Amino acid sequence: MEINQIMSFVVRFQLAAIEKETGKKQWRIKVTHVQGEQETLFDSIEEAMGLMQEMVEEA
Repeated sequence: MEINQIMSFVVRFQLAAIEKETGKKQWRIKVTHVQGEQETLFDSIEEAMGLMQEMVEEA
């Protein structure tokens, strides 16, 4: 295991919709793994965080 290993992520939130009745916002979330140049889209921050956690634990 390399001690100086770095994992970087860029997380981008884009407003996808707003519910008219409640005003609740729906976000499209794109996670980019910088070193692997992998991009993945999510509908929830929990899913996005789950991917990043998995990748860090597997490293």
